[in-house]
Amino acid sequence: MSLKIVLSGTGDARQVPAFGCQCAACQRARRDPAFRRGPCSGTVQFNDSVTLLDAGFPDLMERHPAGSFCQILLTHYHMDHVQGLFPLRWGVGSRITVYGPPDPVGCDDLFKHPGLLDFSHTLTPFVAFTLQGLRVTPLPLNHSKLTYGYLLESPHGSLAWLCDTAGLPEKSMKFLAANRPDVMVIDCAYEPRSETPRNHNDLNTVVELKRQIAAPRVVLTHIGHHFDLWMMENPLPEGIEAGFDGQTICLDSAEVRS
Repeated sequence: MSLKIVLSGTGDARQVPAFGCQCAACQRARRDPAFRRGPCSGTVQFNDSVTLLDAGFPDLMERHPAGSFCQILLTHYHMDHVQGLFPLRWGVGSRITVYGPPDPVGCDDLFKHPGLLDFSHTLTPFVAFTLQGLRVTPLPLNHSKLTYGYLLESPHGSLAWLCDTAGLPEKSMKFLAANRPDVMVIDCAYEPRSETPRNHNDLNTVVELKRQIAAPRVVLTHIGHHFDLWMMENPLPEGIEAGFDGQTICLDSAEVRS
């Protein structure tokens, strides 16, 4: 069975359209749902198992009913990545394992009142573990809160999920360069800038990371409405594409395709 990753949401914390904004990108998204961007998140399907990558959609329970996924893999505990957990925790049934960074603060009272959620499975940087046969390696990222990216490896191919981040820590960059992923899904909130912004990548930073890591295919996510506006008038470099909500990336032993 191939490794399949679905980009559930590809927007930044504002999402697209942004509240009250009348820029051309936001107006386009209001007219055509295909251009809307929800909270950055995804699902991973491998060996008949499903893992949720982050939980930022408020209607998470409607999108993923009980029994439709095996576990949740969190990048970090900012609200736009975990808000779907707040109602989910008060459900009934089996406990749900949540993997993520060892953030002692978490988000609000999730740790104090976890309900169905089991937050005891904290991860260690660069120490790989397996989820139903899928090899997962946590990678530290540069963000305002303790955040991990993940290298997902299967016999069919590999994908790096790198969100939220501004550039990459040196050890994470060297690790990815040495274990070159077939596909890199990476934070790109902003249009090209002269310097990397504080908490999220701009396009220039992504281009440089692609050069250093040599990933053949880069898919952008965590996209802001200003970057969407820029892309309405400017092409992306070769080998780099803008992700979209609902996009499916399939990896198998023969090819990498979407």
